[in-house]
Amino acid sequence: MGISPLDTQTSTQKIIVRLAQNPAEIAAAQHLRYKVFYEEYAAIPSPEMSRQRRDFDLFDDITDHLIVIDESIADPLQKIVGTYRLLRREVAERHKTSFYTSHEYDIAPLLKSGATLLELGRSCVLAEYRTRPVLQLLWKGITDYMLDHNIGLMFGCASLPGTDIQALSLQLAYLYHYHLAPEKLRPRALKGRLIDMNLHPKEEINAKAVFSSLPPLIKGYLRLGADIGDGAVIDNQFNTTDICIVLRMEQVTARYRKFYARKVNRDIPGPEDSASDSALLAAAGGGG
Repeated sequence: MGISPLDTQTSTQKIIVRLAQNPAEIAAAQHLRYKVFYEEYAAIPSPEMSRQRRDFDLFDDITDHLIVIDESIADPLQKIVGTYRLLRREVAERHKTSFYTSHEYDIAPLLKSGATLLELGRSCVLAEYRTRPVLQLLWKGITDYMLDHNIGLMFGCASLPGTDIQALSLQLAYLYHYHLAPEKLRPRALKGRLIDMNLHPKEEINAKAVFSSLPPLIKGYLRLGADIGDGAVIDNQFNTTDICIVLRMEQVTARYRKFYARKVNRDIPGPEDSASDSALLAAAGGGG
């Protein structure tokens, strides 16, 4: 796994980002997920999760785990301060399993796209580390991983806090009107779980103000050029309302493509750089 450790230095801490290298580091990442999801955001753990103070499921055994490490902390259980779970299509197929996202969305359009797929999930960063430098460092690690594995399209569930659709209606409507994925690459929430996102007319939405109110992770995806699937899904266990993110590599905005290319010292392909990108755009009807 070719991610090189990337680091940032402040006066008090040294942060690096790399893939977890052993079961103990994965367990520490699961412990962090428990602290963020269950203790901070009031998700509902199973009795075994509560006993172990870890968030875990069967996907953890087959995924790569990108971790953010504060090397100034000696305790190995506490030094992992951020994580992302990464599942490539070839790995899911080798283990004869689905993607986590398919439990909430019909992702058939993505599976038929011909792109090399990567599912992102279980992302979290400890509250005091949710700073722009740390989040950028995390994305640099993801960028390196994508380039290592020739990823053409990333997707996954991202969350708005809470399950009160009325309170989230402007955010959902903004995402629907301004960021809906092209029809041929548009996941759709599963029947019986779909929450309509078209809750306000476009002309009623102050796009700048609503964008500013979105969670930082979702704003980050949108700045990169991500699209959104059709329909939101309530996740009662995690006390969230989920949306489906679709991010095609060739849709990553030129500004961010150049920024992260400099950071990882590697070229990031744009739409002009490969025939497979052109084919994907054609399949998507050129939209997005």
